Amino acid sequence: MMDINLPITLQEVEQAFDAYEKALVGNDVSRLDQLFWNDANTLRYGATENLVGYDEIRAFRLQRPAANLVRTVTSRHVTTFGTDFAVANITFTKAGETRVGRQTQTWVKFADGWHVVAAHVSWMDGK
Repeated sequence: MMDINLPITLQEVEQAFDAYEKALVGNDVSRLDQLFWNDANTLRYGATENLVGYDEIRAFRLQRPAANLVRTVTSRHVTTFGTDFAVANITFTKAGETRVGRQTQTWVKFADGWHVVAAHVSWMDGK
C-alpha cells in the first residue's frame, strides 16, 4: 500500500508550494521557471489560456503584466503519494474580485527537487 502524507514528504511539498506562492505574487519569473518542470509535457491551463510545454509557460510569464498579482489563499489541501508525487489545491481571493479562484498543481520530485508538471487555474462565481 502506498504511503499517504508522509511527514517529511508533505513538508517538502508545502515548502515548494510556499516558494511558488511567494514567487507568483512577487512576479519572480526566474523562480517560477525553476519550479516548473522544464519539459515539453508540462501543462498549465489558466483562466484564459492553455499552455502546453515549458517554453509556452515561460513565454506567458514573461509577457504577463506584473500588476494585481497579490491574492489571499483561503484554503489549501496538499496530498502526497509515496515520496515523489503530490497534488496541491487551493482556493483564493483577490481584492476587487467577487469570484473565487481555484488552483490545482501536480508536483513530482525529480533528482533536482520538486517541480510542477501540471497546473490549472479557474474562477467560479460566489463562494
